[in-house]
Amino acid sequence: MRIGILGSGLMGGKLGTLFARAGHDVVFSYARSEQKLKRLAREAPLDSLRSLGTAQGNARAGTPSEAARDADALLLAVHWSRVDDVLKQAGDVSGKVIVSCSLPMNAGDTDLVIAHTSSGAEALAKKVRRAHVVSAFGTVPSEVLFSVFEARRKAKRPSLVYCGDDEAAKQVATTLIRDVGFDPVDAGPLRIARYVEPFSLLVGQLAYEGDGGPELAYRFERFGKAR
Repeated sequence: MRIGILGSGLMGGKLGTLFARAGHDVVFSYARSEQKLKRLAREAPLDSLRSLGTAQGNARAGTPSEAARDADALLLAVHWSRVDDVLKQAGDVSGKVIVSCSLPMNAGDTDLVIAHTSSGAEALAKKVRRAHVVSAFGTVPSEVLFSVFEARRKAKRPSLVYCGDDEAAKQVATTLIRDVGFDPVDAGPLRIARYVEPFSLLVGQLAYEGDGGPELAYRFERFGKAR
């Protein structure tokens, strides 16, 4: 697929890199500097994979409008305060699949500004009514992405939940989730993001403040069996 990265910071940069290594064509956009975008595009392909003949996509730097223009899917990975700006720069996204991992955080990143009766994903869907929004990747700290990708061929893979209202868009999201190394779990319609996003905030607290580190943030252990 052709994937436009709207927000090439920590999360967008890593996911875009993995999408390229999984065989997709990626356009990195919307970072602090053009130099960072060019570096991400340059470093995304792995020489070791090339030498093994493993299929890889192409990666390049561009503007949000270039990232969106021919994309089969867009990854929205910006701070909530920058959503309107990056969407304005992206231009017309009608009919596009937008996979969002952006939580509706306040300026200090201490709390959600949308919760309980709605979610950031639902608010985003209202901003881009003719696009198809899927909420995914928000429950995974960026630190674990590369190691999960490297272990993606193992039989036991960590699960990753996603939600959305358009079935075709959700199929696109499941492909990307599998390509990164997770087993996709359909949590239901987009309104389920009202419950997923507060959990994602907890994930972040566990990953960056807890003693157990990132592993606690994405892996559940089942004790006993349901009766």
